[in-house]
Amino acid sequence: MTPLLVGVLGVFGLFALMIFRTPVAFAMMIVGYFGLWILEGSRAASAVVLTESYSAVSNYSLIVVPMFILLGNISSAAGFSRGLYDAAFAWVGRFRGGLASASVLGCAVFSAVSGSSVATAVTIGKVALPEMKRLGYGDSLSTGAIAAGGTLGFLIPPSTGFVLYAILTEESVGRLFMAGILPGLLLMTLFISTIVLISYIDPKAGPRGDYVPLSQRFKVLGRAAPLLAIIALSIGGIYAGVFTPVEASAIGAGLVVLLAFGTRAINFAGFRGAVLETLKTSAMLYMVVIGANILNPFLAVTHIPETLGNALVGWGLGAYGTLLVIILAYVVLGMFLDGLSMLVVTIPIVFPVIQQLGFDPIWFGVVAVIVIEMGMITPPVGLNVFVVKGVAQDVPMATVFKGVLPFLLAMIVGLLLIIIFPPIATFIPDTMFG
Repeated sequence: MTPLLVGVLGVFGLFALMIFRTPVAFAMMIVGYFGLWILEGSRAASAVVLTESYSAVSNYSLIVVPMFILLGNISSAAGFSRGLYDAAFAWVGRFRGGLASASVLGCAVFSAVSGSSVATAVTIGKVALPEMKRLGYGDSLSTGAIAAGGTLGFLIPPSTGFVLYAILTEESVGRLFMAGILPGLLLMTLFISTIVLISYIDPKAGPRGDYVPLSQRFKVLGRAAPLLAIIALSIGGIYAGVFTPVEASAIGAGLVVLLAFGTRAINFAGFRGAVLETLKTSAMLYMVVIGANILNPFLAVTHIPETLGNALVGWGLGAYGTLLVIILAYVVLGMFLDGLSMLVVTIPIVFPVIQQLGFDPIWFGVVAVIVIEMGMITPPVGLNVFVVKGVAQDVPMATVFKGVLPFLLAMIVGLLLIIIFPPIATFIPDTMFG
């Protein structure tokens, strides 16, 4: 068999293993190892497993992941996420659809703590959904807003998706973090605009919340101020060039631990639970990175990325026509794979094509993450939809999927704007890093 044929069979085998519920990390390891064994022998395959595994876990940039995950878990366990939501609700809750808008704002701010879409949807959903139900919000709007708002956790820094993309492509984590800020704010604005539009079309879907006096608004904002200050210090420190992303993650995690114990918002049992959850999540992500590092050499030997790039260029679609094909492929894959799996499986294949077409790799990282976000709320997988359904157990799944459709359209608008106006993604990192 030719290396290309072995590579094609390996890719099909990879998807088959994932269809049969093999964890994506182990599926990549199996295909990468045995593929190299067939092409280059067991000695070379074993050497790749050893060297790439060590290289993956000793990657200094990857320290960002457990630190920011710990920051998010401590914040959630200490109840700081409730403070973020209460502050958002106090300021915008009195407007039509304000409670849903506050939920999106809460998701956006908590995304700057957790870096996880699922964690954001669960944390804000547990707080916001009961309140929206109490005020008579429509089930589709309330669940759709939480599911869509949760996707911001994959885009707004610190984003786990950007960390993995940086490792897979050897791009700068700091540049990617900064590239996610304006697109994240753009999507947040589009989501809130969608809520306002729905609420004015159907006032019963998003009634006004209770009026909160100005003094009370500042009081609630003051309770959330310490965590907001930590977020501003971490992300602002990266922007100002004071901290590297790794240093910012460690400082943020350390400060939120001190804040949680200093305010007695967490006890040792809660702290231990947050640390254990951080270890589990970090171990899973490290295994995914190891699997990707084993799969990548196999793909390189088979020349699949090179062959795919030549084929796409040979179709004569042009740069943006080829980009459209890649985006459509992501949309289809997003119906069956979760975001992290799709990222680590596709980037080694697609990224050389993007380079060949001359696109900015930082800009494409933002585009890829947004398309993957869309997959988080599209059927039949729609991970965030299932997460929200788990919180709102009395709401039918069909109602949740119906609720996310307007937000999915908003994400498409946001994606088109970033494609038409690339500086939305590149302005901040280009300004920072020259």
